[in-house]
Amino acid sequence: MRISFELDDHDLKHFRLIMDEARRAARRIAPEDIVAAAEELLESVPKTGTPGFISGRLTKLRLMIHMLSDIEWRLPHQDAARVLNALAYFAEPEDLIPDSIPALGFLDDAIMIELVVRELKHEIEAYQDFCDYRERLAARGSSAKASREDWLASRRKELQARMRRRRKRGLGILR
Repeated sequence: MRISFELDDHDLKHFRLIMDEARRAARRIAPEDIVAAAEELLESVPKTGTPGFISGRLTKLRLMIHMLSDIEWRLPHQDAARVLNALAYFAEPEDLIPDSIPALGFLDDAIMIELVVRELKHEIEAYQDFCDYRERLAARGSSAKASREDWLASRRKELQARMRRRRKRGLGILR
């Protein structure tokens, strides 16, 4: 069975207001607690039987968490703050739809993840490029650690500059 729906401007405004409230509340929460709340959400989702529209979004949530904790990526403070703002919603104990409701409990989380993934599109693309390169380098068994570090630093700066340029072209709910 396929059920689809569209969020119109009014609906998106509602989600933006919810995100703004979550961000304001998150200012009083330590960054590591925001990340821990997002990780708790990932842990609370059943390992089997989770609808695909939810599990696909949870993979993106996991990627955003990794962006913050990846030592080699070293996301600059301002960009890390954008990702933390995106994760702020998950630090709120109250959901629009309680997570305990089978199949639908994580729907609001999936919607919010989808919205912030769109907002962080450039950051996510840059990080995925970075991870792909790192994996290719590891697969080649490169032993030139210094050159790898040099490349990683150079490529990281290039990708982060690209994500900021792209982000400037379109502002969204995370401003």
